[in-house]
Amino acid sequence: MIQAFRRSGGRHGYQLFRCQHYHKSVLAIRREDVNAWERRAPLAPRHIKALAGLGYKVLVQPSNRRAIHEKDYVKAGGIIQEDISEACLILGVKRPPEDKLIPKKMYGFFSHTIKAQEANMPLLDEILRKDIRLIDYEKMVDHRGVRVVAFGKWAGVAGMINILHGMGLRFLALGHHTPFMHIGMAHNYRNSSQAVQAVRDCGYEISLGLMPKSVGPITFVFTGTGNVSKGAQEMFNALPCEFVEPHELKEVSRAGDLRKVYGTVLSRHHHLVRKSDGVYDPVEYDKHPERYTSRFNTDIAPYATCVVNGIYWEQYTPRLLSRQDAQRLLTPLRPSAAATEGCPELPHKLVAICDISADTGGSIEFMTECTTIDSPFCMYDADQHIIHDSVEGLGILMCSIDNLPAQLPIESTECFGDMLFPYIEEMLLSDASEPFESQNYSPVVRDAVITSNGTLTDKYKYIQKLRESRESTQSLAMDKKKKVLLLGSGYVSGPVIEYLSRDPCVEITAASVMKEQLEQLAKQHSSIIPVVMDVTKDEERLSSMVKKHDLVISLLPYSFHPSVAKKCIDSKVNLVTASYLTPAMKELQQSVEAAGITVISEVGLDPGLDHMLAMECIDKAKEVGATVVSYTSFCGGLPAPEHSDNPLRYKFSWSPQGVLLNTVQPATYLKNGEIVNIPAGGALLDSVTVMDFFPGLNLEGFPNRDSTKYAEPYGIQSAHTLLRGTLRYRGYSKAVGGFVKLGLINTELCHLLSAAAPSMKWQELMCKLLGLKPPVKLDDLREAVYNKLDKDERQLEAIEWLGLLGDEPVPRADTLVGALAKHMEIKLSFGTGERDMIIMRNEIGISHPSGHLEEKYISLVVYGDAKGYSAMAKTVGYPTAIAAKMVLDGEINTKGMVIPLMKNVYGPILERVQAEGIVYNIQSVIKQ
Repeated sequence: MIQAFRRSGGRHGYQLFRCQHYHKSVLAIRREDVNAWERRAPLAPRHIKALAGLGYKVLVQPSNRRAIHEKDYVKAGGIIQEDISEACLILGVKRPPEDKLIPKKMYGFFSHTIKAQEANMPLLDEILRKDIRLIDYEKMVDHRGVRVVAFGKWAGVAGMINILHGMGLRFLALGHHTPFMHIGMAHNYRNSSQAVQAVRDCGYEISLGLMPKSVGPITFVFTGTGNVSKGAQEMFNALPCEFVEPHELKEVSRAGDLRKVYGTVLSRHHHLVRKSDGVYDPVEYDKHPERYTSRFNTDIAPYATCVVNGIYWEQYTPRLLSRQDAQRLLTPLRPSAAATEGCPELPHKLVAICDISADTGGSIEFMTECTTIDSPFCMYDADQHIIHDSVEGLGILMCSIDNLPAQLPIESTECFGDMLFPYIEEMLLSDASEPFESQNYSPVVRDAVITSNGTLTDKYKYIQKLRESRESTQSLAMDKKKKVLLLGSGYVSGPVIEYLSRDPCVEITAASVMKEQLEQLAKQHSSIIPVVMDVTKDEERLSSMVKKHDLVISLLPYSFHPSVAKKCIDSKVNLVTASYLTPAMKELQQSVEAAGITVISEVGLDPGLDHMLAMECIDKAKEVGATVVSYTSFCGGLPAPEHSDNPLRYKFSWSPQGVLLNTVQPATYLKNGEIVNIPAGGALLDSVTVMDFFPGLNLEGFPNRDSTKYAEPYGIQSAHTLLRGTLRYRGYSKAVGGFVKLGLINTELCHLLSAAAPSMKWQELMCKLLGLKPPVKLDDLREAVYNKLDKDERQLEAIEWLGLLGDEPVPRADTLVGALAKHMEIKLSFGTGERDMIIMRNEIGISHPSGHLEEKYISLVVYGDAKGYSAMAKTVGYPTAIAAKMVLDGEINTKGMVIPLMKNVYGPILERVQAEGIVYNIQSVIKQ
């Protein structure tokens, strides 16, 4: 019996040390017959020669597809034979068909069953039924858990060759001939040496400066430090390359040398940080990966031309890139003056992703389907979230072949055989019919035995539990889908639908009077059921629809929520809204409790995330015996600075009428122990304060509604200051003040603008508001408006810019403010390629038992995606969707009216919104 195996010097030399006992067994190498490209074998002729020299009989099933010719196996001492039933050990690379499994034998191959993969469970069942002892190469690991038998390096080598070839095609589609065009697919080379020469030839042209200048510096990011990454880097080194540290990538991507390419190797510590404090602890991460998030999307990916992903992904570990990240990364770059039609610049920095790990839906979330050697590339369009087989069009070039080593079959076979060979004889000397426990295996082999004697071994009995769990889940899903009725199809509906649609067990019906919006939603999310109806008028039909659903999400204006809530009460259906819990809704509290349903309000942005961020800080302070002495919170939805180019410095990302009415509401707040009341009618705009926490943004803020009412629900009655307010760019309040002076923000019925009244131009309406009898010259009207505005030039500029002194028609509306809102929605809407932003700032003063005063600064800044969701849609929609999902899943089961002030509600939402790109920052300053 062999005691040890050791490679000696020289390529084909092996030394085998044995005991005196000699046992002759038969080994068989089976034919690979599942995939047309599978040309590998588990052992090469040199390994057969070594075994034959020891007296073992080796059978080799004939195969013209195998890359190593049969005559080489014969020359080494193998016997070409179809019937391999004589063998006690049968080795292959990939799984055999179920009907070709021979009972009571020992098999070795990659089974892909250890995660209870559904597609391979019939194979596992047949293995168990036939009393086969299965050794899975994937589980042959050393004492550190590192795999000792793998094709990883050759996956990396082949993957790198392929993506260089693919980049040549993609660059050509974008208008650039590059040296990468001279590199072929990996399987077009007899061996890696030939491929290396082709890559070197490409590199020579790059070193001569033949890469188009408008493409800019080419950067590659290699994730992971294992064999896959090393194999890819080995091929990359054939180019004129320079490796830089990850933090240097930004600079070389901007100003690097075009006569070389740049690479960086990413380890965990470069991008993983604890969610709570931004620190990486490797020991804790191994135990609790769910506590961590990746900064790859912000710190690395924006500066990468190509990402070569070689890391293994498991559930609960952070992803490198999400769908939302892809949308941001594909935002078109602003072309420079040097760009021309014949020499275009790249539409975005990230050109390609080579996902060698091939984990669908894993670390690259939007890689949902592997490509193949036949069709190696596809394009991922992040805006439409679609994948199409091409190298043209919009998006990222993707390559995610799951059998890459098959492209370099001879070298892969030889290398894999070298790793497997030291364990062959102990497999041969065992008996599959004997009890597994009686076999004298090394730990490497013993721990890789999945099945034996008709059962799963103890180490792998969990597979059956995984199967049962999945089958139970699928059965429940088939029995009853969770049905959601979504009312409204505006800005926020997209993220709500997108999030809930990730769960195939959720069925969404979207009801709205806006037919075009519904059609667009249905186009983007094929799983939803669109229903065109006016839910505010067709109450009988709405009641009927509510009864058929498990949950209603209302994105209608807040005034309609009580009506919807009453129908939910009647049908005992849960309800979620993002709007304020108004007095009209509060009146339904007893009815809601009696119906035994959950009605959640204020789970958007403001209100919503502001509550949650406040309560997270307040609860933590109370846990250490501290007292909150002050609380201020300001939030605003704004255009991104580069798109704030109008007198109001504002554009609409939500209800224009709501925005305007907020400026004439009353407000109450507490400051230094004194109650401050601001009356309705526009006095709010005189209470504006300069906000300098982000000096570069030039912000102002004003109070919002009654801040004092939050002292009790927040549990901070001890606070001497309590203020919640709205953020705008400086100049907004001044401009809107002009509308108030002119009487335009008026909610009274205006018959002049009704459908029955004659059409009216803005200058005519202005004359009526100012008491001027037409006809009036423009200069005279302008002078009258100027005087009404107390000769404020800024306010007059805003009025003129909006065309309110011109001959544009006034929109039909019930009120003046309604007409102004419709007009401003047209004038101040976001244009193509423009984006909005959300800014929230909480400042909380905390008094500690020690006497120290701590100031907590909580900042949230989110940008919209130019071709995706707005920041407002994301920050309202995702928290709303998460709360809805928690109700559906039973995570929130409190009955009655609920707002997110409890830890079991706000905690999971704050954690999950970060995965959607809604990330906040906390700073702390201790004062004596």
